[in-house]
Amino acid sequence: MQIDFSFQETWFHKINPSLKFIFIVLLFIGLLFIHNINFLINFLFAPLLIYLFFTGHPWKRLCLIAIPFLIIFITSSTSMIFFGKGDITWFEWGLVHISEESFFRGLHLGLRGFVFAVLGVVFALTTRPVFLFYSLMQQLKLKPKYAYSFMASIRLLPIMVEELQTLRYALKVRGVQDYKGMKGFYKKLKAYSIPLLAQSIRRAHRIAIAMEAKRFSIVQNRTYYYQIGFSKVDLFFVIYFLIFILLAYLLTLYMSYVNIEDVRYNGN
Repeated sequence: MQIDFSFQETWFHKINPSLKFIFIVLLFIGLLFIHNINFLINFLFAPLLIYLFFTGHPWKRLCLIAIPFLIIFITSSTSMIFFGKGDITWFEWGLVHISEESFFRGLHLGLRGFVFAVLGVVFALTTRPVFLFYSLMQQLKLKPKYAYSFMASIRLLPIMVEELQTLRYALKVRGVQDYKGMKGFYKKLKAYSIPLLAQSIRRAHRIAIAMEAKRFSIVQNRTYYYQIGFSKVDLFFVIYFLIFILLAYLLTLYMSYVNIEDVRYNGN
C-alpha cells in the first residue's frame, strides 16, 4: 500500500535536513522562554508564511492539516483561561474563574502551541525522511546501523498496515468480528496481536541478518547513495528566521498589541 501526497518542491525542501532540524529545535527551546505575547504574535508570521506559501502542498490539504492546529490553540488556551489565577476578575461562576491575567496567559499558551505545531508540520511537509537520515549520517555522524534501521522501519509501516487490513478481512470471513463484550475484545486482541507480532519478529530478524551481511555496522570509508551537503539556501533559511526574530523584537518594543510584557502570574 503506497500513500503518495503530490506536492511542488520549493526552496524550503532544498535546505539541509540536519540544519533544519537543529534550527527548529533551537526555536522550540527559545520560544519556551518567551513570555511576551506581543513578540509571539509577531513571530507567528514567520512559520505561517512558510506553511502557506513555501511547503508546496495544495491549499485544500493545508486547510485540512490546519484543523488540528486550531484544536490545539482552543484546548490549550481555554483550559488556562477558565481555570487560571488572576487578580482582575472578569467572570466567575463555580470553578470557572476568568481573569485578565488568565486570559492573556491562556492566549499566550495557545499561540505558543500553535507556533510549535506550525513549525513541526512545516518540517514534516518539507523534509524527506530518507534525506534526513542520510544527512544525520553525513553531517552529525549518526551510526549507519541506527539510521538505516529507522529508514527500514518507516518503509515497513505501510506493509504492516496492509497486513493488518488483510488480517481483518480474514477474521471477518471467519466470524471472529462477531464476538461482543470483554470476551470478544480479548479474542480480537489475541487474534490480531499474535500473528502481527510473529510476522514483525520474523521480518526484523531477516532485516537484521541482511544488514549484518551488508556490514552496516562498519562506519569507516562508507559511501552513500545520496550525498547531502550545504548550499546557499541553508544560509537564506537561517537569515530568514533571524530577520523575523529581529523584526518581531523591534515591533514588540515600538508597537504593542496588549500592555502586558510578561504573562506569568506573580501574585501570591
